[in-house]
Amino acid sequence: MSLPSAVRAAAVAAGVLVLAACGDAGDPRPDLVFVSTRDGDYALYAMNADGGRQQRISDEEPDVSTTGAVFFQVDPAFSPDGRRVAYASRRGGSFDIYVSNVDGTGVTRLTSTDADDRRPSFSPDGRQIVFTRGEDGDLYLMNADGSNVRRLTTDPTEEIEPAWSHDGSSIAFSRRTPGTDAYEIWVIRPDGTGRRRVTRLRAASYTPSWSPDDGRIAFASGARDSRYEIYTVGADGTELRRVTRSEEDAFDPAWSLDGASIAFSRGGAIVVVDVEEGSEDRLTSGRNNDSSPAWNPRPPPEE
Repeated sequence: MSLPSAVRAAAVAAGVLVLAACGDAGDPRPDLVFVSTRDGDYALYAMNADGGRQQRISDEEPDVSTTGAVFFQVDPAFSPDGRRVAYASRRGGSFDIYVSNVDGTGVTRLTSTDADDRRPSFSPDGRQIVFTRGEDGDLYLMNADGSNVRRLTTDPTEEIEPAWSHDGSSIAFSRRTPGTDAYEIWVIRPDGTGRRRVTRLRAASYTPSWSPDDGRIAFASGARDSRYEIYTVGADGTELRRVTRSEEDAFDPAWSLDGASIAFSRGGAIVVVDVEEGSEDRLTSGRNNDSSPAWNPRPPPEE
């Protein structure tokens, strides 16, 4: 398990998949998804993008004191139309990829192996999903219905946490530098060609997230005194910028639809930071181990 996975595991081991609903109560597409431990069990919740109108939208799970009820629902990712959510769940003993409607119905298991499958990311046309498989961290592709699973990368070093660009041309991921504990951000084409390195920080850099125009990539990195902060960098590797400044670690960046802000997790809360000004707003209380936010890629329908 990589360092960020180990750090985040403590926060999401009792994880809950949470859905943040749009401001319009009649719109079935949420604004955000994230992971939380509220209520002590494993449930889906809804709230506005500003943190208001929080509500539970899934049925109660079995007694969470039993091992069989530990599902570890983590790594949520929206489909391009904003109507489905893919995520990793440990229902079968190892992590597998599942997909459901945004209201928690229609759950479908897409993978079923002894290896851990994590971090799903949809292609922009919704037809494919890229994900990480195994302790050694290889990138795999499959059709959105779980068929035609095939390996994208074969490098012996760890390659994890893929994120598909909005134009479909590239997949960003975190790659361990052989012989070190450093992870850098790389990109690769969906056909396995065009592999190139984006960051050169010689630090632990994880969870890439594309800006809406695909011009920049946000990521979490321990480049500053091993404290994790949110950074952005041009897709060509230029113009590195530090976005957050705090005494607490920041993880799991997710770029907003308009590109003006980035949601991330810090201290068990979901926080949103203005990319240009650096001002922050906390969306959740921080009492529930909230993490792994993901913005809906589609705006709500006009009234």
